[in-house]
Amino acid sequence: MKKSLVALAALAVAGVASAQSSVTLFGVVDASISGYSNTSRDLNGATFLNPFYLNQGSVKTSRRELANSGYNSSRIGFRGTEDLGGGLAASFWLEAPISNDDGQQGIATFARRSTVSLSGGFGEVRLGRDYTPTFWNDTVFDPFGTNGVGTNLVSTANTAFGNFLTPAASTAPFTNVGNSNYVRASNSIGYFLPPNLGGFYGQLQYAFSEKTKYDPGTATPNVANNSRAGRYIGGRFGYANGPLDVAVAYGSSTIGDQFYVGTTTKVNTLNLGASYDFGPVKLFGEVSRAKNKMDFEVEPFLGGRPDIDLTGYLLGVTVPVGAGLIRASYSRVKTDFNAPEVLFAPSVADPKASKLALGYVHNLSKRTALYATIARVSNKNGAAYTVGGPAFISNAVFTPKNSTGYDFGIRHAF
Repeated sequence: MKKSLVALAALAVAGVASAQSSVTLFGVVDASISGYSNTSRDLNGATFLNPFYLNQGSVKTSRRELANSGYNSSRIGFRGTEDLGGGLAASFWLEAPISNDDGQQGIATFARRSTVSLSGGFGEVRLGRDYTPTFWNDTVFDPFGTNGVGTNLVSTANTAFGNFLTPAASTAPFTNVGNSNYVRASNSIGYFLPPNLGGFYGQLQYAFSEKTKYDPGTATPNVANNSRAGRYIGGRFGYANGPLDVAVAYGSSTIGDQFYVGTTTKVNTLNLGASYDFGPVKLFGEVSRAKNKMDFEVEPFLGGRPDIDLTGYLLGVTVPVGAGLIRASYSRVKTDFNAPEVLFAPSVADPKASKLALGYVHNLSKRTALYATIARVSNKNGAAYTVGGPAFISNAVFTPKNSTGYDFGIRHAF
């Protein structure tokens, strides 16, 4: 049960009195017994140069563990609202990830969300660290909510695809804050449409790179990713009415730059998601396309690096059964390096992968649920996506192939 507090002073971590009209403590504690198994195979065979090659079969990495966040992400947070009169309200939201399985991470950061906002008839203006518009379609239209081994491949692949280049664009001391703009963006300004638009909704977001600008430019240090990397701009617009919910989102994240080389690397993401609730069954779907693009201040004579494309789709379904919910999804992704053909050289197939996930949630109450999820990823042509756990063994002999996993757990919300 959510616990409303009349003053922030009631929280020992605050130490000062609060003028908020209301402050709420909330959270989720989610624990699961989880297992992962990732198999790589020797796909080599005898050749003209090595006619006696002995195939080495397969090799596996596996792990069992007590994990967290298999159904909902474990967290603890504080949020509050003050009525300013005239339809205006000021709000804050501070939400921290926690690792309840081992207790090693408590309120070390408010990496999940840390915002302050002003709202009214015009909508809401929100400042701080928040979800990006492009991530919303991944999680809202995934029957598994991008949690646990059931997380769809569109989200898994795009999260890695959008990582900042090395050295990291962000210098935040905690990796869950500063390694990517795909799921969340720090230092952002967001605008949300008001909720009274007949089902239409939308948001815009801009996140500062917070890089130092030098004048003259020749004073800029010769260090990679120190000029523009970290910036994000995006938006999402949709329509929800009755059983239908559909939304389109676009975002551009600057993941790297080389000031003296004159290059800027961006990942541009476009996705479209939808769901329709028929009552006995609810259907989900999403299509996504991301492009890793390097812009040159002066185009090289022989042309620049080809763009890298990541495409994918998701199909999902949920079926309520008494106090429970059956969940299933199928997702598929493909990476295209757009490499030019080389004369007399064999063509290289594009990496691709597919994933099937199946799960069941049994609600013991509004706040407590038991859940079970199983999932399997099939990789081809060098793709190496897993359901979680240890990495594949990948080298000149062994190629990543299949990854399987399970979560059996309990979730309690308060």
